Amino acid sequence: MCEILDEKKRKKDEKAREKELKKLKALEKATAKKKREELKAKQEKDGTNASQKKKSHKRDDASEVNPEEDFVDPETPLGERKRLSSQMAKQYSPAAVEKSWYAWWEKGDLFKADAKSSKPTFTMVLPPPNVTGVLHIGHALTVAIEDTIIRWKRMSGYNALWVPGTDHAGIATQTVVEKKLARDKKLTRQDLTREEFLNEVWKWKDEHSCTILTQLRRLGASLDWSRECFTMDEQTSKAVTETFVRLFKEGLIYRDIRLVHWDCHLKTAVSDDEVVYKDIEEKTLLNVPGYEKPVEFGLLTSFAYPLEGGLGEEVVVATTRVETMLGDTGIAIHPDDARYKHLHGRFAVHPFNGRRLPIICDGTLVDPDFGTGCVKITPAHDHNDCELGKRHNLEFINIFTDDGKINTNGGPDFTGMPRFAAREALVEALKKQGLYRGAENKEMRLGLCQRTGDVIEPMIKPQWYLNCRMMAKEALNVAESKKLEFIPKQYSAEWTRWLENIRDWCISRQLVWGHRIPAWYASLEEDERREFGAYNDHWIVARNEEEAWNQAAEKFGGKKFELTRDEDVLDTWFSSGIYPLSVLGWPDETTDDFKAFYPTSIIETGHDILFFWVARMVMMGIKLSSGGEVPFSKVYLHPMVRDSHGRKMSKSRGNVIDPIDVIEGATLDALIERLKNGNLDEKELETAIEELEEDFKNGIPECGVDALRFALVSYTAQSDKFNLNILRVVGYRQWCNKLWNAVRFALIRLGDGYAPPPPTMVLSPETMPFSCQWILSELNKTISKTVESLDAFDLSEAANTVYAWWQYQFCDVFIEAIKPYFANAAAAASERAHAQDALWVSLETGLRLLHPFMPFVTEELWQRLPSPMGCERKASIMICDYPSPIENWSNEKVEKEMETVLATVKCLRALRAALLGKQKNERLPAFALCEDNVTSEIVKSHELEIRTLSNLSSLEVLLKGEHAAAPAGSAVETVNENLKVYLKVDRAINTEAEQEKFRNKIAGLEKQKNKLQKIMIASGYQDKVPAHIKEDNAAKLTKILQEFDFLDKESGRLLAETGNQQDCRA
Repeated sequence: MCEILDEKKRKKDEKAREKELKKLKALEKATAKKKREELKAKQEKDGTNASQKKKSHKRDDASEVNPEEDFVDPETPLGERKRLSSQMAKQYSPAAVEKSWYAWWEKGDLFKADAKSSKPTFTMVLPPPNVTGVLHIGHALTVAIEDTIIRWKRMSGYNALWVPGTDHAGIATQTVVEKKLARDKKLTRQDLTREEFLNEVWKWKDEHSCTILTQLRRLGASLDWSRECFTMDEQTSKAVTETFVRLFKEGLIYRDIRLVHWDCHLKTAVSDDEVVYKDIEEKTLLNVPGYEKPVEFGLLTSFAYPLEGGLGEEVVVATTRVETMLGDTGIAIHPDDARYKHLHGRFAVHPFNGRRLPIICDGTLVDPDFGTGCVKITPAHDHNDCELGKRHNLEFINIFTDDGKINTNGGPDFTGMPRFAAREALVEALKKQGLYRGAENKEMRLGLCQRTGDVIEPMIKPQWYLNCRMMAKEALNVAESKKLEFIPKQYSAEWTRWLENIRDWCISRQLVWGHRIPAWYASLEEDERREFGAYNDHWIVARNEEEAWNQAAEKFGGKKFELTRDEDVLDTWFSSGIYPLSVLGWPDETTDDFKAFYPTSIIETGHDILFFWVARMVMMGIKLSSGGEVPFSKVYLHPMVRDSHGRKMSKSRGNVIDPIDVIEGATLDALIERLKNGNLDEKELETAIEELEEDFKNGIPECGVDALRFALVSYTAQSDKFNLNILRVVGYRQWCNKLWNAVRFALIRLGDGYAPPPPTMVLSPETMPFSCQWILSELNKTISKTVESLDAFDLSEAANTVYAWWQYQFCDVFIEAIKPYFANAAAAASERAHAQDALWVSLETGLRLLHPFMPFVTEELWQRLPSPMGCERKASIMICDYPSPIENWSNEKVEKEMETVLATVKCLRALRAALLGKQKNERLPAFALCEDNVTSEIVKSHELEIRTLSNLSSLEVLLKGEHAAAPAGSAVETVNENLKVYLKVDRAINTEAEQEKFRNKIAGLEKQKNKLQKIMIASGYQDKVPAHIKEDNAAKLTKILQEFDFLDKESGRLLAETGNQQDCRA
């Protein structure tokens, strides 16, 4: 059956892939058509026609291109290299930039790793999303982080493999299909045979699996799709069976009857991580699956049990789950509680079935100060009661059927009632017998199934378990020996705490969809007990049915028996636990992939599944691999995404952000409509809409993939959780536009005939203009810092470093500083050529540096750059080398001098803004007053950069002592202790504003002086403080006093010029 289904699955996958590619092509055509229609509508509105426009003269600046012109990329056939327009569009458009590139990357096998390569390997597996799921912001964060890592490693010379895959998601997928069957065919799972139901699930999987895969591609995930896997494909199924068989033979897997979390709606046990808890403060009505009206929770109901003897004595107990009293088998009191000394050894009588309930003493469970000090004990339906029941040998009586109805153990009056209907019926019955003692509000935590919302019922059930104690010890050892590293390091302590207190793992689930447990029960003709699973030693675990029959024949030699396979399936986490092994071919460790790529390098996931997934992968990887290897050496745990108010995103709250809405944009109406189509009740919907209208009153603007990815990566410095603010994403989208326009400017400056220096040519920055030397030195420093941060997997720091270089150094300074070399016809050809080379090298290197974080826009901009002459450039930026520092680019002297230049420019711009207001672009003369020759020489040698960046008409350098007076009609600003700048204006200066500025500065200096003098006159200062510190403090005080003197003189000069006698110290 598995082979037939797998062949069907493969064919379906091929069809789904073709369908997906067609969808992508249709999306691209629709986007291009929309762009053309918008352009046509704009032209009609403006009364223009593209064919009638006059050719505009080419301007110096990209921003000066004729505003009526626009350039749209021609259509690109799916899978071909993107066809670019002759010139860049005036504005960055995420939709236009992001189309076509991914299909070309994928078709060109640019994501594919080579098992035969001699390069060092770097391997990572994508945490498999649910096969029928849809993209959420957590997936987007995962992709943003992992794709940044894998692109960086690929560009850094590694044979980088990133394995894609999807998880069969047992409970989630089966739940969806059961709902579909009920809605479309009015059928339940029980109406179909196992094979019929599995066929329905496979059909659903084949129809919907392409959704999540398409969305992963939409995010730019450079996964090796040739190695795509599914946790129920043939290879994984083989690995899962082998794992179960091996662990069973070692005695680690066993079967036992224990208390489990039971979902009555799904009729299965669920794991701890599939239970969510709702805090209830008082009487609350909640909707429960299967019940027409809401169910009451948050009430503590008290009732009396009559004591045996018929003397009218009673003992009062209280519970929030009245229905469980049908399974009570004892009453516990504290042994030291004097009130109940007379009850020791006595019995109470159950009012509805006559069962004798022993009154037992237990100092562990019972708190004599809580309630009445008497506790009802239901060992089969409460975790604490279960432990007490074992201690005192109480009877365990299950009162529920698998679907949550009262069974025959509950008595004829209640048999067949749904458990919460029985709750109401029992209260009425207790009242009739005079045993009801009232109810009051009670705070409680209610366990709910994460998948169905059903109230979890503790139930005694036979299940398969995995003994994890020894494997946990090995997992602890590898962390202690640093064979396993956690990023951030804080999680190593949590790792230790959890593994030291690990419990055996319940690995069986009462589902149909999943890996069926490879265990057969042998029913012997001679068995006295005929129920299935009655004898634990009758289980046969084998790789297939034939092997099971052979084992059984050998074990029960000559006896008559029948074999029946267990209907249960394995917990989804079981197959996930061997994921790094199975995706690379295990249990066959001789495959090329296994030999080349195992163990993997790093696992990246959310910290919320550190134990449910990561710990199990480590335990099982060490246990199962022949070399006992840790499946990865690093664990990168990303923070959880919260909404902008810090609240957890959940469907029940209606605050989930769909990444596609951020990428493509969404109107407020569309967001509200999606909420209305969800499962929120009326009150929840009303609240959710109010919050949506407050947070997104104008909808969500189109931000694109690159901006979303960059924003998410920049948030990762917060190790636990972060609040996602869409405005931050919008800011990065605007930055993409700045990047776009910077390249437009550069291409105009480079010109059509420019030939970049070949890769073999070593640039000589020392022969270049100052600004070119500076940008290359800063770029070199940025490269070093970025690579250092990436090596430490500090992606946020790396992203911010690259951003800072592009924004504050390249765009804000360098592009402006080199304009004179292109604007002035008299500029030396060599200087222009050097500026062009520095511009091209900065762009090309900067784009490679940025590529792992923003793959689409960097690919498009890089493809537009001119190629070096005489050499073949690589096809894509993603397979280029990641930048590394170049020794001769670094120049600390140039960086230091540029610090002075930029500080001077900052002061001059501040003066301009204060003095000119709306006329701030007017070119004005300025003066620089230098305290010494060194400062004077720096300012003189970089006059061009200062004039250009400050938009000055002239800059005159003055040396203190050589000039009698400061320039009249000018305002002053202090750059540092050695440099003051003056800006001269032709209009009256606002004297009061200048005097206020002086007063504020003097006040600040006064505070500094007082603080310093207080230190210097303190007791023991002269004797205890080191000489160099005393010298530094004395120098600081001298500079402060000199600044006082300077401000005094400037104030006096300004007052003399204006005739205003007001003192600045007043």
